[in-house]
Amino acid sequence: MNSILDLEINEQPAVILELLKQETDSVKKIAAAIKGNFKYVVIAARGTSDNAARYAQYLLGAQNQIQVALATPSLFSIYKTPPDLSHALVIGISQSGQSPDIISVLSEARAQNRPTIAITNDVSSPLAKQANYIIPNHAQKERAVAATKTYTSSLAALAMLSCALENDADRWNELAKIPDAIHQTILDLKNVIQHTERYRYMEHCAVLGRGYNYSTAFEVALKVKELTRIVAEPYSSADFRHGPIATVTQGFPVILVAPGGSILPDMADLFDHLKNLQAEMLVISDNEGLLKQAALPLKIPSTLPEWLTPLVAIIPGQLFALNLALARGMNPDAPAGLRKVTETL
Repeated sequence: MNSILDLEINEQPAVILELLKQETDSVKKIAAAIKGNFKYVVIAARGTSDNAARYAQYLLGAQNQIQVALATPSLFSIYKTPPDLSHALVIGISQSGQSPDIISVLSEARAQNRPTIAITNDVSSPLAKQANYIIPNHAQKERAVAATKTYTSSLAALAMLSCALENDADRWNELAKIPDAIHQTILDLKNVIQHTERYRYMEHCAVLGRGYNYSTAFEVALKVKELTRIVAEPYSSADFRHGPIATVTQGFPVILVAPGGSILPDMADLFDHLKNLQAEMLVISDNEGLLKQAALPLKIPSTLPEWLTPLVAIIPGQLFALNLALARGMNPDAPAGLRKVTETL
């Protein structure tokens, strides 16, 4: 019998297809309403949603030339010393929309007369009530503790906003291909993901990404930690070179997120360096050269532009974490010490 988490991973193509179908016109209207009313973006989020915000930093920066900052919610909720949000668009991302610290950021933004957007799976949540505009995830109820479909749908919502702000028909057409790309990735990995059992005694690993997939490195590491209790440390490939690479010894597991695009040459160079250090290389990529040399090749389609690869590159990470949890005799639907809705002050 499949776990709930496995079922929800497989629901992701349908969720994003529904999001695109239901919210494209609404997001275009939101973009028209806010365009010209802000100079930069502040995003408030925690956990998985914070990793979606990391994607937005590269997405809106590269595609829309908009500076994106991650909020420091404690300044709003605990210290009661919120910064000046003049000229900001403030976005809150939360699957449940319940966390008081994230809500406090949007509440303060409203008090400062700044436009606010909530990306949430609960349109009746306190976060949604603080927002001028709402982009629903359309993920239905997410029952597994580890977020999967609310993560990818949050990425898709951000991609929709980026497309709408730029009003680029070609990018909308590229985004429309994502449900099929995720479905194909799941199918392609059905056999190779069984080799995850090889890593059941792993105690630690590093997860490396850069650019758009800096977010993917953080989300893969989070899923591994949540589901398996393994210490998985995420890094930018650049930051990893500045010290942490000293931890790599023979057999040290490294998960490298390396889709094609501007970052690929840097990632390929780091791959070679890590191979020379005799690291155990697990590779998420569409590059056949890297995949052929990997101890565990996790292939994604090669048809996507780099700006959309995070929506697909996370799928191998989700499946790896799920299957590793099963190999270690753990319940992937109810990880120890966690609950579905986490409310932080």
